[in-house]
Amino acid sequence: MEADLQACVAFYLTGKKRPNQLGDIAGLNLRPALFSGYRDLTRLRYDFPLVLINDSAEGRTAEPLSGLIDGILNRVAQGSEGERIRKHVLRLEQEIRLLASQKAESLFSELWDQAAIRLGKKDPLMAESLSRARANLNTDGEVIDCDATLSSHLLGHAWGLTQIRRAKRFNADIRRLILKLSDILQADFVNSDAGKSASTLKAAFGSGPLDNFNFDVMSHLLKSDTPRKTLSKTRRQRVTALISTLQAQKFFPTTATQAGAANSPYAFAFASCTAALKAYRERFPKAVELAKALAIAELEIRGDYSEEKHDALFESYGENGLGINELAQFPDYLVRLNISALSGPEQDTLNEILAAELPIKILVQTDDILEPSPIEQGHTAFALRSKQLAGMVMGLGGTFVVQAPASSLTQMRVQLQRGLDYAGPALFSIYSGATPSMAPLPPYLAAAAALESRAFPAFCFDPSAGDNWASRFSLTTNPQAAADWPLRELAYQDERYQAKSAATPFTEIDFVACDARYAKHFALVPRASWSEAMVPVTDIVPVKSSRNIETVPFVMMIDGEDKLHKVIVDAKLMREARRCKKQWNSLQELGGIHNSHAEKLLASEKQAWEQTVSAAAPKAEIQPSVAPAVAAAPVVVEAEPEKSPDEAYIETPRCSTCNECVQLNGKMFAYDGNQQAFIADVSAGTYAQLVEAAENCQVSIIHPGKPRNPNEPGLEELIKRAELFV
Repeated sequence: MEADLQACVAFYLTGKKRPNQLGDIAGLNLRPALFSGYRDLTRLRYDFPLVLINDSAEGRTAEPLSGLIDGILNRVAQGSEGERIRKHVLRLEQEIRLLASQKAESLFSELWDQAAIRLGKKDPLMAESLSRARANLNTDGEVIDCDATLSSHLLGHAWGLTQIRRAKRFNADIRRLILKLSDILQADFVNSDAGKSASTLKAAFGSGPLDNFNFDVMSHLLKSDTPRKTLSKTRRQRVTALISTLQAQKFFPTTATQAGAANSPYAFAFASCTAALKAYRERFPKAVELAKALAIAELEIRGDYSEEKHDALFESYGENGLGINELAQFPDYLVRLNISALSGPEQDTLNEILAAELPIKILVQTDDILEPSPIEQGHTAFALRSKQLAGMVMGLGGTFVVQAPASSLTQMRVQLQRGLDYAGPALFSIYSGATPSMAPLPPYLAAAAALESRAFPAFCFDPSAGDNWASRFSLTTNPQAAADWPLRELAYQDERYQAKSAATPFTEIDFVACDARYAKHFALVPRASWSEAMVPVTDIVPVKSSRNIETVPFVMMIDGEDKLHKVIVDAKLMREARRCKKQWNSLQELGGIHNSHAEKLLASEKQAWEQTVSAAAPKAEIQPSVAPAVAAAPVVVEAEPEKSPDEAYIETPRCSTCNECVQLNGKMFAYDGNQQAFIADVSAGTYAQLVEAAENCQVSIIHPGKPRNPNEPGLEELIKRAELFV
């Protein structure tokens, strides 16, 4: 046994395996033990695939397939046939998920029909159920899965809808201004000699007995008897020029430009910051001209334009750039690029765009956050470029920042849209999960593991939300954000086939174990050599001398047959894990979690209070019978109203922010200002979701109450399960 420990310690310190004592994990297709339930994602209900929605009016851009299916089931799975229809439609959903993983750029309705034909071919009852449900499919759109193209596709779609909404507002404004300016010219013409000529009067008369009127006499009378005040030459020229400028604008599409007219709108989506900035600079004079025309037009139609006052002012208009409100009238530029292209001039251009706070939205996708460090000699720096990028940009203070793995984009739809609506620049740093060295791990699972392990945390920085970090910065999307590493329950059987379970942390080490490039940093320990000297990676503390090492770190992994293995880790990866933890702790502080300044102030206030109480206390040896000079005021604690067992509720003060319920249904469950869960809208989900949330809650504080919908399928079983949480 001592020899086995020495072999493990030697590997931990040097990364070298002793022959016949430790095994190599390369080629064994091992994965973290907590992945045991995620062999086939097509058989699970989760946030993907997404259906892109072309509903710019409501601001909806994408919905999970499972959410749309649930909406259909709520309408059709009723009555005595409800359970049968539910089972059939859920089977259809699984088939659609499988088809979506194999096909690209298919509509929801197309995949539905293909799956329905395949499933209903030999089952008439299934076909009838699916036909009934199909009649309630009132939302359609392209279906996209969580893959290397997701972030570009989803953000491009949301950005496009945002520009459509802005274009509608802009065109309505343009039409109003052109109509009002045209009315000014028309009124001036009607009041002119040309407008009162016989030919003009005759043309304006329309159909009727024209021979009964003498238009020459009428023209003479109007010219001689009507007092006239016509536009000055300069104002007429100005109004005419304004109309011409507004009609010729190329920033937003109009009916004419959409029909293929010469003044087709500019393109605003680019594959590089350099191309976007070049286009912005080239178009800036036209943007100034149009912004100037809009401002003057508003003054003209109100009759407030004064040549003496405004001519000089507008002569130098735009020389100092355009303000936020002026830039907000124009389309935002969109740049989508991979972080591998972000070096040299491209990096400099990105910095220039963000420092100048230009209205450009930039998606930077990272496919590999475990790339080897350019520094040799045993150094690692995982996710170095993406972390540097997000940190640098937040430091500028004026850029909206969203960092997230692709697996979290559904949950962060609100933050993404806020970034697109933000008046200044926005950076979206996304890890796709499509790391070649992690194949055959699905990109969704790799991305979710990066979030869970703190290797690529999700956060949002909104400069418009307030003047301090507490209002600007949020970490709420991360699982168990208050913990160093998330804990998940691992159920397994021991060598005697006895059921066991253990709270298991998911660390950066577990994430790195998925990457074939780092297999040499892990060693498989035969079951016969397992000992108490092997401890979980989270229990290892740094030691100053190799002579003091008595334990070695391990992680639990499974093979293709779900057989459990213990794999030890070398010191190099342990150093990286500690660095990852420190970086996560720094983010926690920014997000108000375990804030050292707040804790220091609290300790100081507590000490001062204790000193005050101590000083105010009576001296027993001097005044043994005298009451204290300062008596503590009684504290009145209002008892919480007793909760009805029939109503659903959460014991919010006990919430550990594990994120389980919010991930299950973000409309039914939400976080308060203390990042603790409460039931925001009990009608926004099903009773089944309430019961599932209660069962998943790690501290058992969710109470489902009684069902609100007496027709919900499976209520008898659900009520029995809910009794455990009364």
